Amino acid sequence: MARLSADDLQAARDRTVGDVLPGPADPPLRVLFCGINPGLVSAATGYHFARPGNRFWPVLHASGFTPRRLMPAEQRELATLGLGITNLAARATARADELTRDELVAGGRRLRALVARHRPRWLAVVGITAYRVAFAEPRAAVGPQEQGFGDTRVWVLPNPSGLNAHWSREAMTEEYTRLRIAAAQRRL
Repeated sequence: MARLSADDLQAARDRTVGDVLPGPADPPLRVLFCGINPGLVSAATGYHFARPGNRFWPVLHASGFTPRRLMPAEQRELATLGLGITNLAARATARADELTRDELVAGGRRLRALVARHRPRWLAVVGITAYRVAFAEPRAAVGPQEQGFGDTRVWVLPNPSGLNAHWSREAMTEEYTRLRIAAAQRRL
């Protein structure tokens, strides 16, 4: 990835990054990963989880979701694996805490509609605080949730941002692996 200047990053503020969803030739959506919102590097490049130091792509591979470590520019390959990516809030910011409560709640409504349309087996929200706000679940914890959306189950994962020092890469990999195993099981 070419080095981005401070001007490139500022110009990316408030941009959006398109969803990665399966096309007609792709397998059904097993897991839809939902970030909080695009960071400035993601908005500048057009790729989800693109900031150097973000652990999403390494953890996705280490947990067995992908056969090799994908680069952000290869995000479309996820659809061929039954995986997708979206965000709660569409607009790019330098930090997720720049989003308003109203933006997260509106994002939760949009996400419910997206899930109803694409019917993934699992919705994986990466970011516990944003999940709690968007879905009015103040006591939610990382892991599978009681609440689902129709036939779609919900799993909250730790935020893979390098700014989230509470979770090590190893601990994240364990949690993502738990989800991968659950997603591989047949629907009841």
